[in-house]
Amino acid sequence: MRKLVTEFIGTFFLVFTVGMTVLSPGAGQFAPLAIGSVLAIMIFAGGHISGGHYNPAVTLGVWLRGKASASEAVGYWIAQLLAGTVAALIVTALKPGLPGTALEAQMAIGAGLVAEFIFTFALVFTVLNVATAKGTEGNSFYGWAIGFTVMTGAYAVGGVSGGSFNPAVTLGGSILHIFAWGDIWVYLLGELLAGAAAAAVFRYLHPGE
Repeated sequence: MRKLVTEFIGTFFLVFTVGMTVLSPGAGQFAPLAIGSVLAIMIFAGGHISGGHYNPAVTLGVWLRGKASASEAVGYWIAQLLAGTVAALIVTALKPGLPGTALEAQMAIGAGLVAEFIFTFALVFTVLNVATAKGTEGNSFYGWAIGFTVMTGAYAVGGVSGGSFNPAVTLGGSILHIFAWGDIWVYLLGELLAGAAAAAVFRYLHPGE
């Protein structure tokens, strides 16, 4: 339960920050910096308790990599998606003037799928290498490495897909009209495939683990 509460808190602050900085009045071009920073902060705050996933795609990768049981993964997914929903509802209360149409309503499906896959892969691959590999045990940089991966991805492909890289963010962002509900399958497909691919590559590169 301690792990699930930690995952809820970390995911909540991530999705809450996404909503508050992306929706007007928001942080404009500094939104990715705030989002990457809050992710790093929450990882430093709770990583020693739950691993600091805050992302169902990361949990999928950690499970396939062999560092979590199936029951643990399911519990994490429930906590993360619930946190994303609650965060979005609170943002809605604080910013009642949601966009009439989704901010990413014009996303091209193929380009969005590729963008979400590439940087979700980068994110999960980074998490597995800096937070679960034997060679990086006890490091002090992993929170920033993970947070900066999200920030970099948001700047790099945010103009293509909006830069979710996280099914909990995708759910919360859809509630907040950042992402179009009709495109949710594109995000989830790209993100979950990327999580699985990152785990497969990690296992190939680290056969002893």
